[in-house]
Amino acid sequence: MPAKLIVNDAVFLAKGFAISTDQTLLDLTYVYQFLTEQAYWAKNLSFEKFKTAIENSTCFGVYHQDKQIGFARVVSDKSTFAYLTDVFIDKGYRKQSLSKWLLQTILSQPEYQNLKRWLLATADAHLLYKQFGFKNLNQPERFMEIFKPYPTET
Repeated sequence: MPAKLIVNDAVFLAKGFAISTDQTLLDLTYVYQFLTEQAYWAKNLSFEKFKTAIENSTCFGVYHQDKQIGFARVVSDKSTFAYLTDVFIDKGYRKQSLSKWLLQTILSQPEYQNLKRWLLATADAHLLYKQFGFKNLNQPERFMEIFKPYPTET
């Protein structure tokens, strides 16, 4: 799914924003705190599981003047399938089209061209993802899952 140009990279770069897949730049404490304290989908995620997920994914950090302000993670075989997850932009930086820039950057990566299927789950960002070609499952009856919630701390 080649990404169509929605936002111009140069506009963000000129304002001091950057996107990188360099995992050494990730502020793991910040990302972990955001996911476990502000995101509805990662409550009770242990730091150990979080680190394993990071190590086995392609991670995209969004930065403003070297401060991390966003994140997304892709799990993929880079041949047929990719799962987009953990997408967020810090509340103080929203309404600037940074999430569009992040998605555009991810979908335009050479290793993700010609995939048969991208998948993601969202409770509230359908309109954002639809701009990039995502649709509701065509045949949801063909999809199944094993779901094991993270254990709650007692």
